[in-house]
Amino acid sequence: MLQGLYSAAAGMAAQQQRIDGVSNDLANISTPGYKGVRVGFRDLLYNSQGDQAGETVTAGAGSAASFIGRSQQQGAVLTTDQPLDVSIEGSGFFQLRRADGGIALTRDGSFRLDPLGRVTSSDGLLLSPPVTVPRNTPIDRIAIGADGTVRVNDGQQIGRIQLVTVTSPDGLRALGDNRFAVTPESGAATATNGATLRQGTLEGSNVDMSDAMVDMMNAQRAFQLASRAIHMQDQMLEVANQVKR
Repeated sequence: MLQGLYSAAAGMAAQQQRIDGVSNDLANISTPGYKGVRVGFRDLLYNSQGDQAGETVTAGAGSAASFIGRSQQQGAVLTTDQPLDVSIEGSGFFQLRRADGGIALTRDGSFRLDPLGRVTSSDGLLLSPPVTVPRNTPIDRIAIGADGTVRVNDGQQIGRIQLVTVTSPDGLRALGDNRFAVTPESGAATATNGATLRQGTLEGSNVDMSDAMVDMMNAQRAFQLASRAIHMQDQMLEVANQVKR
């Protein structure tokens, strides 16, 4: 009978993880380049019941939620008309230099200029490889080509935004702030092939609010059912204790 309590409790924990994932998606529905998480479920350990039940009869310990990656579906392209806003069409990531010297990958192309004219993320991380705009260059004189070439004024080339990709994006390690680091599971970052850039636009989140809300309601109902199962198991144990007395 205790096995039923454990199974229901495991189900509640799994649904809570599912709710957390959907909540995170909804919180980032306006984050440029955000990719929705994908949560799957797996069975926990099965044990043979033996005795009268027979060795072929097994009972599981419930289920558990597992993070299985992120949807790589392209988000909608939003026009901003800001010269330093750039969206990626196709597979690829921008590279940012982290404070510890490592590289972070992101699809968020909302760039800015620091006081030295260097192109940075919205919170100050340098683009890698670095691109520096000459002083006193009007921001509307910056042109970014589909291949990432950055030009100013009369067409002077000052650098290039280089995109990279990985073999398995689901293997990337989340760093927070919509950024990721390569891992052995994702494979090394290599130059992307076929992706293009669009200046004056941003890629929106690929989270669909209606789908996310349906997932949230389903997870909440499943959580309530598992909670009710625990309540019923508790009542059964109470009856069994009274019979024993």
